[in-house]
Amino acid sequence: MLGALLCGAAAADRLAPHHYAEQSREFPGAAPSRRFPLGTDELGRDRFSRLIYGTRVSLLLAPAAALISTVIAFAIAMFISFGGRWMGRFAAGATDLLLALPTILILITVRAMMPLNTGPWTSIAITCGLLGALGWPPAARVVRAEMASLSTSDFVTLARATGQSATRVLVRHMLPNLIPVLAAQFWVLVPAFVLSEANLSLLGLGVAEPVPSWGNMLRELGNYGAVKEQPWILAPLVVLLGALLSLNSLLPSGGEA
Repeated sequence: MLGALLCGAAAADRLAPHHYAEQSREFPGAAPSRRFPLGTDELGRDRFSRLIYGTRVSLLLAPAAALISTVIAFAIAMFISFGGRWMGRFAAGATDLLLALPTILILITVRAMMPLNTGPWTSIAITCGLLGALGWPPAARVVRAEMASLSTSDFVTLARATGQSATRVLVRHMLPNLIPVLAAQFWVLVPAFVLSEANLSLLGLGVAEPVPSWGNMLRELGNYGAVKEQPWILAPLVVLLGALLSLNSLLPSGGEA
């Protein structure tokens, strides 16, 4: 299913029968048909086309944010281990503080304090940067624990005994062993950020209209009566759940720790 979603997102320009912002004002709230496979929204926009383009946005935004968080997590773990007493204590304290607070609450609070009247592509960049900048603490804790374990290993002790610098020990001996852990944390963060983006966009704090994402397409589900009368508007929810299950099934064993 994940492969089908990725292929559909990559070929959105060819698969989508309409542009995501194209409005057919004569067909607002239309039922599914050959012209509109999933019907239209209240503005006459084809839901199927918006779902395909929204898949592209959500599946590109989450890995980009996860990559940012993974890099930050590695940097924070490195500061804790090699940044000296005060720098290490500050980085460790910042990590513990953010871990003690609900991540989604921090995201909503910080995003609500930022300008909301932005262009759609600016909102995508803000959402990606915000997720990446605030989602690193759990990964930093895992990377820091692995780094602490490696620092007491025999080969690192031997490298230090031969007079190698801390930088050489980190790059030459520790980093190759940290790459699998970093990769595992990246894959753990991707589904988490897919869900976080959906939550922010659902609340109007994520990807802005008219660019679609799974989150802002889920706003229609707030009308329970519309769901009963038009069950096909559940399609974004079904795709979101399928993507999350697919991504979780791909997690390496290191990501379950």
